[in-house]
Amino acid sequence: MINAVLLAVVVMLGLSLARVHVVLSLLIGAMVGGLVGGLGVDATLTAFQEGIKNGAQIALSYALLGAFAVAIAHSGLPQSLSNAGINRINNEKSAGSGSIKWALFFGLVLMSVFSQNLIPIHIAFIPLIIPPLLMVFNRLKVDRRLLACLMTFGLVTTYMFVPYGFGEIYLKQIMLKNVSEAGLNVENISVMKAMAIPALGMLVGLLTAVFISYRKPRHYNLSTSLSNESNGYTAPQGQGDALTQAATAANAPSKGKTLIALLAIVTAFLVQLYTDSLLLGSLFGFGVFMATGVVKWNEADSVFNEGIKLMAMIGFIMITAQGFAEVMKATDQIAPLIEGATNLFAGNKGIAAFIMLLIGLIVTMGIGSSFSTIPIIAAIYVPLCMAMGFSPLATVAIIGTAGALGDAGSPASDSTLGPTSGLNVDGQHDHIKDSVIPTFLHYNLPLLAFGWIAAMVL
Repeated sequence: MINAVLLAVVVMLGLSLARVHVVLSLLIGAMVGGLVGGLGVDATLTAFQEGIKNGAQIALSYALLGAFAVAIAHSGLPQSLSNAGINRINNEKSAGSGSIKWALFFGLVLMSVFSQNLIPIHIAFIPLIIPPLLMVFNRLKVDRRLLACLMTFGLVTTYMFVPYGFGEIYLKQIMLKNVSEAGLNVENISVMKAMAIPALGMLVGLLTAVFISYRKPRHYNLSTSLSNESNGYTAPQGQGDALTQAATAANAPSKGKTLIALLAIVTAFLVQLYTDSLLLGSLFGFGVFMATGVVKWNEADSVFNEGIKLMAMIGFIMITAQGFAEVMKATDQIAPLIEGATNLFAGNKGIAAFIMLLIGLIVTMGIGSSFSTIPIIAAIYVPLCMAMGFSPLATVAIIGTAGALGDAGSPASDSTLGPTSGLNVDGQHDHIKDSVIPTFLHYNLPLLAFGWIAAMVL
């Protein structure tokens, strides 16, 4: 018999690659999985609707993040960063632009890393920073597929290796908690030691993207951008108009507005830190802009509405992904998928580790969330690993890697949706071809290989 979960993921990925919208691909995939899994139309729709409820809070949080992002763009802070980069290029000979390029690469990875722990705003920094910097990257002829890989590396590697911020949630509150509940003593296990080799695989993928795959210059059409010659800023048009219009509508960036923007960011960070609520953090950050007059009261509605539009697509995809995940759980065929694969083990630890990692990749690709995959697989993987003779450290490495596999490269993952939201503001960056496929190839394949190595040597 065909496994419903496997078929649903294959259908969803196939439709996405065929340029069917991700929301429709998820919906159709969920229906196929539910029907093949024996749920029937009514039960499938009921499960899907239950999942949608789980995604509503996430979508609302991202909508408020979008409003916060537009307010920051309105303050001129991202524009100031863009102007600084453009001025550096204009003041240096073309031969010296390489130093700027590498500084931008390093800064982009650093921001992605910090967005997971030091300032845990996740992908919210992308629509703030990337759109006004696109002209800089265009001038440097940087391949945007590389930029997607740079951001995804920081977004994924940080939470799967560093136990702070989102890493604290993934590694300790979710993974170690579920592993412990499944019967494995995790008191003396170092998650950083367990995940060091898989994280090294992510680094190999990043270096491959930087120095081999996307090192050649790539030209983008500049005619889709409107130039503001007074300050050197070029505002891309298209999907990200909310940000660029806010930036160009603002007055010339001033130190006062920059300081207020920084105050708003710090306020949002502190509120989120103490309340553990992304929604409240964004709301308070937006409030700082209104209270100081950077966003005037008569402009608040339009700025807020533009922010919601900015993140609406990501919100819809994440809501739909939650519905998809709920249908997959309702079929009760995730466990049979894993148990069926065990028949291929034949007592071979190498084959067992590979199959467990591969199933983790399939499940996460479909759900779009590593955080949601761990609870699904931990209860089954822990006793299986114990029976196969894997050490506790190797067991944690297998489960942690199996959960992270598929986050990069999933059409429904915010680790790919986030980079696309910033890179496609002028319509020149395709979500599937330029974000999903590059990150899948450069991160899932090395992570699969290095996760297997960790399972065998730890």
